[in-house]
Amino acid sequence: APTFEEFLDLCHQCRDYVNEGLFAYSVSVAILHRKDCRGVNLPPVQEIFPDKFVPIETLYEAYKETKLHKEDEDVIINIQKTGNIMDPEYNLAYYREDVGINAHHWHWHLVYPATWRPEVIGRIKDRKGELFFYMHQQMCARYDCERLSNHMPQMIPFHNFHEPLEGYSAHLSSNINGLPYSSRNAGRKLADLEDCAVQDMERWRERILQSINLGVVVDPNGHETVLDEIHGIDILGNIIESSYDSVNVPFYGSLHNWGHVLMAAAHDPDGRYKLNPGVMDDTATALRDPIFYRWHRFIDDLFQEYKKTLPPYTKDDLSFGNVFVKSLCVKAEQPDTIKTFFREDFLDVSHAFYFGRTGSVKVRYEHLDHEPFTYKFVVENTGTKTRHAKVRIYLGPKNDHLGNPIKIANIRRLMIELDNFHVELKPGTNNVERRSIDSSVTLRKQQTLKELLQGKGTDRRGDEYCSCGWPDHLLIPKGDSGGMKFHLFAIFTNYFEDTVNDHGRTNECVDAVSYCGAKDQLYPDKRAMGFPWDREIVANDFNEWRQPNMISVPITIVHS
Repeated sequence: APTFEEFLDLCHQCRDYVNEGLFAYSVSVAILHRKDCRGVNLPPVQEIFPDKFVPIETLYEAYKETKLHKEDEDVIINIQKTGNIMDPEYNLAYYREDVGINAHHWHWHLVYPATWRPEVIGRIKDRKGELFFYMHQQMCARYDCERLSNHMPQMIPFHNFHEPLEGYSAHLSSNINGLPYSSRNAGRKLADLEDCAVQDMERWRERILQSINLGVVVDPNGHETVLDEIHGIDILGNIIESSYDSVNVPFYGSLHNWGHVLMAAAHDPDGRYKLNPGVMDDTATALRDPIFYRWHRFIDDLFQEYKKTLPPYTKDDLSFGNVFVKSLCVKAEQPDTIKTFFREDFLDVSHAFYFGRTGSVKVRYEHLDHEPFTYKFVVENTGTKTRHAKVRIYLGPKNDHLGNPIKIANIRRLMIELDNFHVELKPGTNNVERRSIDSSVTLRKQQTLKELLQGKGTDRRGDEYCSCGWPDHLLIPKGDSGGMKFHLFAIFTNYFEDTVNDHGRTNECVDAVSYCGAKDQLYPDKRAMGFPWDREIVANDFNEWRQPNMISVPITIVHS
């Protein structure tokens, strides 16, 4: 639709004839990318489709409870559990089933759709393939940190297309067709589908690995493209996901996407029972399934094979002349200690279901959260001029689940990004402070649908907010009650050498650029995503590897 009015008219025409999920997805993608929709805020997906976030038992209970209250009374229902301690993986349900991270995954795939076609849309998604790699790598790193917080070993990557899969039941039911998201009994194996066989998956994996080892990929005409240090990871990301940016879909296939589909259909591969797919088929629900993380660790292993072909960073790559980081501490209620806890929250489900009442119906649930804190640096600039620095902050576990120290070569895939920001360093000693709430990774609290309908938040520029970002309440891993030890790492690098200037562009979606980029703009950091932890490290310990512009200090995360 060339004009905004025609776009609205098209939406009105389609609404009553198109599947609700397809309609919401299509309209959301259009609003996020149309220039004439800047300033239009999307409602939270969890309020539009609460059936993707709230167990069906809870929604049934809500229907029954509303009959016991007056029509204008607000009704609050406690969310019901989806498992018990008989399943060890249920210890991590608080993380996998978190409303915020599942909404984040939905929104990330709105901003970076696999079906994005630059030649049709007329706009290129800068480093889209690399962002696919990095965002999902970080999700795996965060999941392993949560496992260690619960004294569980790191996950075992998926690696065998013929091995039995673990079971999972989401207790969700689709409001669109009334059928539940299908469960997967333990012991199920991947089976051939009409459009994709397990053998296809194995063939695609081998072709991708062969191209990584050879250092080149081939297009349908046989032309080779080198997997160099700058663009190689982006090329691979587009191939592995895959998207329309893949150089050769017929040859390399769609390994990641079909993996999700095969796992979601393992219970009924030929469709003889007409069952709904499992949660792995939906970006708003996939994170609930433990196999999601094992599958993405397998996908990340492919990317790491490429990273192994790159030389380790040199001293020149890592250093920043005349800049010395003297100290780093965390300012919180207790110095260098961050407290985590479970906070009560509410989800309004009355916009998506007809309860026949004027009062709202809300679901009460708990999510992990942390106390606010501040990073405090002392940095010395020994030069005579002001230096502009880009600061990257990471966090990684000190020990494995058995209490053994994790070596620097192994910890790099467990390092989670906490922040990335710019700071000026005047000659002499500089005191630099940065609040956790200002993180480049996280998303500030989203406006509810009720608030949007009341006009709240509409004065904010919509192009500065696209609902894509890691939830702030999950910035920090849970830790444990005895105090879990972590490494807090920071590196200062040359801001002007690392920053990309996209002249003539306004800032769009700037709240969480580390995981989401800047929508329809160049990614604002020239360095590889995850720098300096993205490549192999040959040093024996941190002191052997560190440069004066780096620092690593121990901190403690206590869960109460």
